[in-house]
Amino acid sequence: MTYRISVDRELCISSGKCVADAPDVFDFDADDLAELVPGAAPPPDAVQLDLARSCPSGALQVHDADTGERIDVV
Repeated sequence: MTYRISVDRELCISSGKCVADAPDVFDFDADDLAELVPGAAPPPDAVQLDLARSCPSGALQVHDADTGERIDVV
């Protein structure tokens, strides 16, 4: 299974954890909310799960890249 990570802007609290942990994948937008770096290679599935688990607000969500089904990261 291949995963796809995304940022729920409604949940993002701009903690910067994702940007610090994966600066090649995440950056801040003009509103200081996390966003994916355009054109960035997705991290390995295990890393995506770890990033989502460590997000203090739960704004990072992982989905099955084929079906779009959300993956429970707890």
